[in-house]
Amino acid sequence: MLLRRQCLHRPPYLFVLPSWHSRRFALNSSMKSEATATYEQLLREHAPLITYLDRSTMGGIPLGDTTETCGDDGVHSRKANKDLQNYLERFRTLKAAYEGTVQLFDSPELLDLAVVESDTLLSSLRSLLVHELPNALLPPSETDELSALVELKAGVGGSESSLFVADLLRMYGRFARLNNWSPTVLASSESDGGGFKDALLEVKGTGAYESLRWESGVHRVQRVPATEASGRVHTSTVAAVVLPLSEESRPDGVDDLLKQDDVRMEVMRARGAGGQHVNKTESAVRLTHIPTGITVSMQDERSQHQNKRRAFQVLRARLMDLKIMQDQAERRATRKSLVRTADRSEKIRTYNYPQNRVTDHRLGKGSMLSCEAMMEGDGLQTLIHELNDKSLSEILRELLESGY
Repeated sequence: MLLRRQCLHRPPYLFVLPSWHSRRFALNSSMKSEATATYEQLLREHAPLITYLDRSTMGGIPLGDTTETCGDDGVHSRKANKDLQNYLERFRTLKAAYEGTVQLFDSPELLDLAVVESDTLLSSLRSLLVHELPNALLPPSETDELSALVELKAGVGGSESSLFVADLLRMYGRFARLNNWSPTVLASSESDGGGFKDALLEVKGTGAYESLRWESGVHRVQRVPATEASGRVHTSTVAAVVLPLSEESRPDGVDDLLKQDDVRMEVMRARGAGGQHVNKTESAVRLTHIPTGITVSMQDERSQHQNKRRAFQVLRARLMDLKIMQDQAERRATRKSLVRTADRSEKIRTYNYPQNRVTDHRLGKGSMLSCEAMMEGDGLQTLIHELNDKSLSEILRELLESGY
């Protein structure tokens, strides 16, 4: 009777408000649904990785085994060890803990605790699936300790192309110093317009080649030359080749890349600027690797001994680069690798000065980086990180799909 009396006195335009408990229950249900959806989305995104691990423990690759698998190539070589087993156990523990925590959303008194705990567990799960497990599965790089040689050659565009060689030379020098590497210009050939027809830059330091290898290819620049009176934009290109640079020989004196009998050495008088030294001593050196036909000439140093040492250094770098390229070609031919390596003749990046925008065509998107940021070296750091992450993702995808 009391309830009826209250309803009769309620204004007709007011709806019946839900109780505090019903509102709290609706909030809990909504937050629980959101937490569950986020968790399931994370598992879907990394389903191939989770399936791979489950299959490994059920008779595929026996985790905890220390034998090397697929060691015939540098991409899939890895050791399924106890660390990987620990990662898998941690994944299962976090997964069970998260699913248990989500059930606490049904209790109004434990809602705040459930929100904090679920956020922490989800963050740990994401870090494990995105970073820790992939890093445990991916093989170590065979070239991550090597220094680098960067060869730059002017392409189409005349004097503007030569000027851009000088710009790139400065960019790589700044980038090297940002990473605490030591850049040294080993050789260069100046052009009449003030730039360089070609240049050879040595970058000494651990990890230099691993980073700079992404720079091999054709760099295109679009800008108005200083000599252009009408303000018309010119397009020029520079070809870059990045070579791996290692120690000259093993401690026992044996060189794995070349035999001295396979190298023909010629000496001659140096040409070009050099004062009284030029044309008076035979300091210039030319090496020819007979099996491959690779030729290296060096005349920038003051003595024949120094030029010979530099020439052998460059020859070894080119032979090592040839070996790496051949290994990659064999992997692509036999296993149809998903990892896309830049062709030396492929346009990899465009520097558009009128729009102040740099685009790396391998990333499949426009870049927000400015030309100034690239030339200072900071922008190059950002692009190289993105290219490296993409490559690792593709290697991981190939690993998971291969079933190894």
